[in-house]
Amino acid sequence: MSEPLHYCRSISSSDHGDGVTSQKMTMEDRQVYVVTGGCGFLGSHLVQMLVERASNLSEIRVFDLHLDTSLESLSTGRVKVRLIGGDISQLDDVRTALRGSHVVIHTASLVDVWGKVPASKVTQVNVTGTENVLRVCEEEGIEYLVYTSSMEVIGPNIHGDPFYRGNEETEYTVYHNQAYPLSKAKAEKIVLEANGRKIKDGKFLHTCALRPTGIYGEGHQLMRMFYNQGLRTGRRVFRMIKPSTEHGRVYVGNVAWMHLLAARQLQDSPSTLGGQVYFCYDHSPYKSYEDFNMEFLSACGFRMIGSRPLVPYFLLYLLALFNVLLQWLFHPFCTYAPILNPYTLAVGSTTFTVQTDKAEKHFGYTPLFSWEESKRRTATWVKSFEEMNKDQ
Repeated sequence: MSEPLHYCRSISSSDHGDGVTSQKMTMEDRQVYVVTGGCGFLGSHLVQMLVERASNLSEIRVFDLHLDTSLESLSTGRVKVRLIGGDISQLDDVRTALRGSHVVIHTASLVDVWGKVPASKVTQVNVTGTENVLRVCEEEGIEYLVYTSSMEVIGPNIHGDPFYRGNEETEYTVYHNQAYPLSKAKAEKIVLEANGRKIKDGKFLHTCALRPTGIYGEGHQLMRMFYNQGLRTGRRVFRMIKPSTEHGRVYVGNVAWMHLLAARQLQDSPSTLGGQVYFCYDHSPYKSYEDFNMEFLSACGFRMIGSRPLVPYFLLYLLALFNVLLQWLFHPFCTYAPILNPYTLAVGSTTFTVQTDKAEKHFGYTPLFSWEESKRRTATWVKSFEEMNKDQ
């Protein structure tokens, strides 16, 4: 791992180099954070990051529908990790999880661009769930909310318009027809519009949103799926996307680090961060999804077949349309959710990269993990699949 950057407040009396001097904290002074979706891919990494680097906390509440009891073992003598089971779309469950907390990091989301679940369910979790979080913050006087948005709020759009080295101010035609990006865009909008809202006891709510580009790292289930697919084709990956297509990717540890810093600085400088949106970024290279995945799969003997796409784009598009037809025909009988559909093809075939320093300027973010460390950690995790296959 790269050398740690000491942005987190110490509980001892010292000068941190950023103009902030903290007095020794008692348990009563320390804060309670809630991480919604805390057992998910990003959420679990964020919980571990908070335990290790946010020294002003007494409790981290992990709110999720499906609980991972192993997270309780992260508790220390300084901070308790407490699991709370519940449904983000149920107001009473959200109220139980948030009551008495100081900061909410809202990562809970239902990600589905394949049609595995009904569009109404995606909207219920992503939009209604966010509305519930905002309502409870207002009722309980919780002043700080960091929302995990998505690059798909912006794009790529289904027309395939490139977003090349864009930033938070770049003009881009947003056009979506899928429940997931539509729901994330609506949720982000209501979170940002809630900034400055008067809440209980005359306080004010302060909000900001972080937009990760494609997150990767240990525990990413799509990578596991690509690995399993590659095994079925003899460890060969057949090129389907032009290698010139570039995508921004960001390591999950750096996304978690950015959330921690944003949550802290939102409290210190609400006028700066409040109502703002930030792309998540690091030093991961810009490559096509296929070439980026090969950075890890090659460690397991996988090889890419073809220096250019083996199937013309128009045939892929016809296959994507055919999958939509099959999905409609099979709907009364079973769930057919192939990875290829017109939306996923547009996303995979469209350049979408960011180049911004807004997060660095507003809350001192620089990547905690270098590309070399991020690659090593992810590749080590992928290689662990080999041992699991031997044991089976």
